Amino acid sequence: MLNQGSEHDSSCCTPDGSERKSHHSDKVKSSLTSRLNRIEGQIRGIKGLIEKDTYCDDVLNQIASVQSALNGVGKLLLEHHLKSCVIERIQEGDTEVLTELMTTMNKLIK
Repeated sequence: MLNQGSEHDSSCCTPDGSERKSHHSDKVKSSLTSRLNRIEGQIRGIKGLIEKDTYCDDVLNQIASVQSALNGVGKLLLEHHLKSCVIERIQEGDTEVLTELMTTMNKLIK
């Protein structure tokens, strides 16, 4: 879980309106990278299960596990985004960020 300490200190937004980029702390980047590396390994494992004709229910359970792990990565990114980028842009008077956020939320909860 993120706090509003050092992870919040840097912004996702550029002041001059150029391309926005996130600026995650090294701790957050490391956590996200570790999670994604594990997920990547799980995906390779699922591929192997399919190649070995593993029972479908076992493969489906592994897919559910990967989906849950991806949801965890999404939640972490969403929390950081809300606590930094969204708050900052609203404080700057940019309410378009809410439309952007709703579009993203709709994609996440499909």
